[in-house]
Amino acid sequence: MKKSNYHVLGIMSGTSLDGIDIAQLWFTVSAKGDWSYKIGAAETVPYIEAMRLELKQAITWSRESIDGLNERYTKQLAQKISKFIKKNEIHNLDAVCSHGHTILHQPENGLTLQIGNLPNISEILKQKVVCDFRVQDVLLGGQGAPLVPIGDQLLFSDYDYCLNLGGFANLSTNNNNARIAYDICPVNVVLNQLCESLGLPFDDEGKIARNGNVDAVVLEKLNELSFYHTVPPKSLGLEWVKENILPVLQQSNLSKEDAIATFTAHAAWQIASQCKEYKSLLVTGGGAYNTYLLERIANHKNLALVLPVTKLLEYKEALIFGLLGVLKLRDENNCLSSVTGAHHDHSSGKIYEFINT
Repeated sequence: MKKSNYHVLGIMSGTSLDGIDIAQLWFTVSAKGDWSYKIGAAETVPYIEAMRLELKQAITWSRESIDGLNERYTKQLAQKISKFIKKNEIHNLDAVCSHGHTILHQPENGLTLQIGNLPNISEILKQKVVCDFRVQDVLLGGQGAPLVPIGDQLLFSDYDYCLNLGGFANLSTNNNNARIAYDICPVNVVLNQLCESLGLPFDDEGKIARNGNVDAVVLEKLNELSFYHTVPPKSLGLEWVKENILPVLQQSNLSKEDAIATFTAHAAWQIASQCKEYKSLLVTGGGAYNTYLLERIANHKNLALVLPVTKLLEYKEALIFGLLGVLKLRDENNCLSSVTGAHHDHSSGKIYEFINT
């Protein structure tokens, strides 16, 4: 008989490179299959600058260099998780459920790579680890992303839409009794890079964008990119940003402030265009603190934007990767073909057992 209560850690590192999100989680499933959750201790552990730069640059590295980074990253990740467990006096975990960090995402080429998912992570942690959730989906013909929508379906179905604003914006909703979801556009992966050139880590509350000028010509060029006119399932990676977004901004000769304003306008337009009016929208992720971006979205569409309590706003992805791990432990589907385009729903991820000898 399957358990009904689970105590796990959920671990997430996003493309915006803010750091590693770690959350202590409890999940309960009723006899009817209804899920509930509780978030306990939660923390975002920032990267040291050297590692952050390596993660940012690794997309251009050789496979041998990436393999070396994978070894180092797995060890550092495990050390940070161990420190979190000790600091918060956490005991009796069913598993550590970890996304890892995406280095390559080219589903059209049958390729996706998340580092930090090497088997030795369970030995370092002395815990059962569930990880590497995307590879199987790509092998089954899917995009390998987004994976969060199974959690939206099981935990947040009261909302018409679930929007995550991280490195990329992705949306999840029900359509004809099937959950669909997809990446909409880049957000913080572009905005943070532009802000870094001004000596700032991010655009606090969108203040730079608010005071900048939107260039209509550049905005139109961004909105005309072919990705925005293709139908889901679809997903984005850093490769696409480097090939499509950055050249438009670099060739425009806009000031950094105006580039930030223009790209914020672009993201707001693309996000709003995917939503129907008078619907509820649960907004999470670091971009939810960009009040100017939210204002611009609301200017385009009459939506009920809902910002949840801080722990859920900041740790929703860690929460749902914890849930993905629990579903894998139960051998239940955690990837939806209606979302990723895979040949069928499936239970994705790898389980590394720690054997205490």
